[in-house]
Amino acid sequence: MTETVSPSAAAHFSEARSAQVVIDSLANTTDPRLKVVLSSLVNHLHAFVKDVEPTQQEWQHAIDFLTQVGHKCDDTRQEFVLLSDVLGVSMLVDAVNNRRRGTVTDSTVLGPFHMVDSPPRPLGADISLDGNGERCVFAGQVRSADGHALPGAVVDVWQANGAGFYDVQQPELQPERNLRGLFTSDDQGRFWLRTVIPRYYPIPDDGPVGRLLRATNRHPYRPAHIHVIAGADGHHPVTTHVFLAGSPYLDSDAVFGVKESLVRPVRMIDDALRAEHYSVVNPFPLIEFDVILEPVSAAPT
Repeated sequence: MTETVSPSAAAHFSEARSAQVVIDSLANTTDPRLKVVLSSLVNHLHAFVKDVEPTQQEWQHAIDFLTQVGHKCDDTRQEFVLLSDVLGVSMLVDAVNNRRRGTVTDSTVLGPFHMVDSPPRPLGADISLDGNGERCVFAGQVRSADGHALPGAVVDVWQANGAGFYDVQQPELQPERNLRGLFTSDDQGRFWLRTVIPRYYPIPDDGPVGRLLRATNRHPYRPAHIHVIAGADGHHPVTTHVFLAGSPYLDSDAVFGVKESLVRPVRMIDDALRAEHYSVVNPFPLIEFDVILEPVSAAPT
C-alpha cells in the first residue's frame, strides 16, 4: 500500500524522502544545466550515505580530508586533481568527453603538472635545460583522420626529467620552463625536438591523497611518459600521453591513464643522415609518435 504524504509533510526532511526534499528546493534554479547537475548529485550523494551509513565521526573525517586536500593546493600543485586522478574520475570524464571514432589518437588525462604555459620553441629545439637524463629525439607527424598531413599544427609537449621530476616540483634545481615546449609542425605536418628519456615517478604522495593510497595499499607511481596536446584548424584537439614501452607500472598506473595504443618503444637509430637532421650524435635513441586528429563535423544545415 502506497504511503500518502500530506503537502505540508512533503516539505519536511526525513530519511526516506531526504533527496526529494532537497531536490524540490532547487525548483527555482534558473540555469537548467545547473539544476540537472545538482539534482543528480543530491540523488547519488544521498543514496551513497544510505548505502554506507557513515557514523558522525566518519562523516566529519571525510569533511576534514577534503579540507586538507584543499589546503594542499597552490599555484604549482592541485591536490583535487590528484584525488580525481587516483579515483579514476579524471579518466572517466575524459572518456565521456572524447568518444572519437576510427583511428584518431586516444586521449588521456591532462595530469596535475600542466601548471604553466609551454614556451614557443623552433622545431628541433632541445627542451632539456638541465640535461638530467639520457638524450633522445621525440618526433612524429600530425595528420587528419583521412590521412592527410596537417601543416601548422600546434604540439604542446611537457615531461619529467631523467630523475622523474617536473620543473614545478624543483624550482630551486630546474630552470624555469624546463622540459616544456610549444612547437608548430612543418609543411608536411612533422614535428621533432630533442629531449631526455623521462623516468617513471610517483605522484606527490606527501599529502592527503598519498595517505589515501597508503590506506588502500596502492602505490603512487606512474609509468614513464611524455605529455602531448595537439591541435590544428578544423580539428578536435587531443590531450594525450606517449608511454614508454618497458617502463615499470604500465599495468598499474596510479591514475589509470595508460592505453595500449599510446605505448611506444625507445628505438636506437643508426642513421647518420637522420642524426644530422636532428642535430644529434649518431647513433641516437628515438621515440616516434604520430598524432591523428578528428575533423570537426560540418554544422547541420
